[in-house]
Amino acid sequence: MNKKILTLGLMLFAGLGATAQVCLVNPVPQEVNTTETIFDAPAQWSINADKNNLSGHIYDALATASPEIAKKSNFKVTIGIRGDKQVSKYKKLIPAKTEGYYLKVTDKEIVIAGNDESGLFYGVQTLLGMMKEGKLEACTITDWPDVPFRGTVEGFYGTPWSHEARKSQLEFYGRNKMNVYIYGPKDDPWHRDKWREPYPEVEANRIAELVEVAKKNSVNFYWAIHPGVDIKWNDEDRDFLMAKLEVMYQLGVRSFAVFFDDIWGEGAKADKQAALLNYIDDNFVQVKKDVAPLILCPTEYNKGWANEQGGYLRTLGKNLNKGIEVMWTGNSVVACIDKPTMEWINERIERKGYIWLNFPVNDFVRDHILMGPAYGNGLDIATDVSGFVSNPMEYAETSKISLYGIADYCWNMEAYDYQSNWEKSLKDILPSNHEALRTFALYNKDLGPNGHGFRREEGEELKDIAEAALNGDFFAVGMLNSACYELEIACDILLNDNSNAPLLHELRPWIIQGKNLAAYGAAVCTMRMLSDGNATTSKLITFENLYQQARSLQKQMFDLENNKAMRHPYQIGTKLGTKVMLPTLNKLFTLATEKYNEKKGTDLNTTAEYNPYKLTSSVKQLALLPVKLNGDRVEIASALEVINWQADGELMIESETPITFQGMDFNFGVNGVAKHFRLELFVNGAWKEVSLLHYREDDPVIHTGNELGGMTATKLRITNKSGEEQKVYFKSFSFIRR
Repeated sequence: MNKKILTLGLMLFAGLGATAQVCLVNPVPQEVNTTETIFDAPAQWSINADKNNLSGHIYDALATASPEIAKKSNFKVTIGIRGDKQVSKYKKLIPAKTEGYYLKVTDKEIVIAGNDESGLFYGVQTLLGMMKEGKLEACTITDWPDVPFRGTVEGFYGTPWSHEARKSQLEFYGRNKMNVYIYGPKDDPWHRDKWREPYPEVEANRIAELVEVAKKNSVNFYWAIHPGVDIKWNDEDRDFLMAKLEVMYQLGVRSFAVFFDDIWGEGAKADKQAALLNYIDDNFVQVKKDVAPLILCPTEYNKGWANEQGGYLRTLGKNLNKGIEVMWTGNSVVACIDKPTMEWINERIERKGYIWLNFPVNDFVRDHILMGPAYGNGLDIATDVSGFVSNPMEYAETSKISLYGIADYCWNMEAYDYQSNWEKSLKDILPSNHEALRTFALYNKDLGPNGHGFRREEGEELKDIAEAALNGDFFAVGMLNSACYELEIACDILLNDNSNAPLLHELRPWIIQGKNLAAYGAAVCTMRMLSDGNATTSKLITFENLYQQARSLQKQMFDLENNKAMRHPYQIGTKLGTKVMLPTLNKLFTLATEKYNEKKGTDLNTTAEYNPYKLTSSVKQLALLPVKLNGDRVEIASALEVINWQADGELMIESETPITFQGMDFNFGVNGVAKHFRLELFVNGAWKEVSLLHYREDDPVIHTGNELGGMTATKLRITNKSGEEQKVYFKSFSFIRR
């Protein structure tokens, strides 16, 4: 069957709500021939296989299906790998492609024949996907992946995934035919800061267990080491690294990566990196014989950071052994990938790029949680990439929504339909209440303004309604009110759904904020209805009372954002609906209040958004960082990349009321850097300098002089006074107010 016709047919089935069982499968198969005959799955079946396939992870996967496995049954399931006697008559039907398989389903038997072991495992997963609703569909499927290596890199900043979350992820990858997991959490000290040291026994045992779980799910478990922060290009450090790899090999790891991202200085030299990787390749990978090709994450890992004159990428391309993979994030740190992107990088590194997609990672927008579909990447780049992995959020369970789409995209690019895939993903992650999850997710797609300029669709279904409501269409105001009510219902349903406890734990702060947003919307919409003088029969439901309620909810939303006890450890706030819903409600609040003031001659405050602090910066990478209040401590969210702080570049915080300072410290991640910066406070109409210092030479935290205590000011600013660009991190910044 023509692949495009097949894709259209599957989309039509999904759109019409038909029961075609192939439509339940993720990823979408390459080729399907079906009679559209649906029948009940058998109560039992017998397994027909060569002896070596009657045990192990493939048999175990098949055993999870609802039919009971019997020694003898009228319904037979025949499984095998190319060359096995049991599937020999199907050898011409098996696609001669890595991880390919052939599947035949009739009302009498099922045949699953893989081109290799992974192909057979994936054929079983397709069968299990078809049977989700207890039905089967008579069909034949010929299937294989477009991208050789597909999966995730746990490469975010923040709380690393728990051991249980990682196991759940690996099982999810197996079900959805992703074959790569790269272990590289930035906050694992033995991956980065303590890279020379072996793991303590407890952590080592956990990694060994993860390796076994990965094998059972046909996933390559890559362990990544990040030595670039302090590596010395000498034999001693090289030997330390080789010894660490050997320790990991003894734990069962057979796939390795070396990261040099987010560093500068000595560790960022292309020729040194290439020499080290080649040494590992020659003396470890090739010697062991059972180790997968090495992966390198380079320092210049995106086009925006590439220094063509310095020749970093071309040095890697020329010097690196040809079997070593090179990772790439695209035209910038956070970007979608297209054909021109791949042509640009592949020519320079002299091999196909290995994509590190920074989505749905939210470590640079930690006040948002991302529940939208994966889209925007080219559907014509399958032959241009050697691998494609997504960097998810620290919220492992919620990340599965987008990863479900990444799996589909990488397997069958031309057939990928992100919207229908997103609908399926929500049902997969929370079948009990997927409609409530969908309603809530509608307001948790976009990232909000951020330093990378990466935005997503959100609120498309509300745009016309919002515009009409702001133009005085009261029917549209009513529809907006209904949308708020639907959000409230969805939030209450989710808070009482215990079918996926990890998901509820991750989403809880945003669900509670969603209830506030819904209540705010209801108050504002009713305010608008009454602002033109419409009568009300209720003594309580008056414009003045609704105004007070809306003001209270604005404050409650701000307080929830800044309530550390209600947030996850690295979470800096709690925002949702920020692209259409909340801005529309804020405008409607202002409009309604203005109209009421005009009609009644009152002077109610029309300001909708509540935040007493404003940040501005001429340093582009810092300009969009949010300012948060945590008790008496005011904090700026951290930035996780290398900051190129230009000469005379400044960062300023303004307060709507005077601040009396009790203390301040900040961490730019570089020892001795305080001398390059100037701190000033705006006191009584003039700027006054405050001294900066480090308490120890080996401590990057910057402290203020004693003169700060008790000073009262409305602004503060920090300026690079060195006369040249300073490369720093922005790990933390906070001050304490009295």
